[in-house]
Amino acid sequence: MSMKSTDLQSKRIQGHLFALMANVMWGLMSPIGKSVLEEFSALSVTTFRMVGGAAAFWILSLFCKHEHVNHHDMMRIAFASLFALVFNQGVYIFGLSLTSPIDASIVTTTLPIVTMIVAAIYLKEPITSKKIIGIFIGAAGALTLIFSGRSGGNDTGSIIGDLICFTGQISFAVYLTVFKDLTQKYSAVTVNKWMFTYASICYIPFSYTGISLINWHIVPSIAIWEVMYVVLGGSFLAYICILAAQKLLRPTIVSMYNYMQPIVATIAAIIMGIGVFNWQKGLAIVLVFIGVYIVTRSKSKVH
Repeated sequence: MSMKSTDLQSKRIQGHLFALMANVMWGLMSPIGKSVLEEFSALSVTTFRMVGGAAAFWILSLFCKHEHVNHHDMMRIAFASLFALVFNQGVYIFGLSLTSPIDASIVTTTLPIVTMIVAAIYLKEPITSKKIIGIFIGAAGALTLIFSGRSGGNDTGSIIGDLICFTGQISFAVYLTVFKDLTQKYSAVTVNKWMFTYASICYIPFSYTGISLINWHIVPSIAIWEVMYVVLGGSFLAYICILAAQKLLRPTIVSMYNYMQPIVATIAAIIMGIGVFNWQKGLAIVLVFIGVYIVTRSKSKVH
């Protein structure tokens, strides 16, 4: 094996590790985020993520090489922030407030399928028979989840909450496909500091009043630590990892790691006592996994 191919293989392994770490942290976001929502509104939690993430990335940028972003790319980063953060995370947190953490995490596993559809439309990637079969099997998994019985137990899932979370996946699929070139041109720190800044500008006007009325003296200390994880783990570190993965892997490969989220979220939710796992959810995961595997195994002319 040549040195060039060895180096390429090493970068691919790094990309897979970065994608894995990001999705493990996002998997923990479902149960931890659900717990945080018992103390704060969805709008407040989302604003904490955006402002906290922006502050963290700007501080980190002080220790990194400065990169100049031209006006055209700055405009594209602003639009990227809408799909990667404003519409994606804002919609997801709102959906999570209406459904269970396990349901929300299972819905996120549809991202690879949605990404393949967006790539077919935007990048003109051919939709092969394997992709079609995979999409239908994955869709069957999502529908099994959404329309499964919800009687008894601690399950607080809802069809509306699940569908809202699903729209967040569509938004992130657009980001992964349409704005991939920005991650090739600029570092993860540069792209993220501007994306989180633009997202903060979008949220602060709508959440300022609510946040200013929070009585921090009566907020449990555990809730403060959970907010810290949401900001530093589920936002700052996770987005560094996902942009690093985007730089090294194709969008569809990056998106397939979303299947780790329901596994992580399920284990965490059961340990925290805020979720239950039944056979319908197990069947949904299996169907989505099969769909994801078939879709990502389909070879495309455009990568």
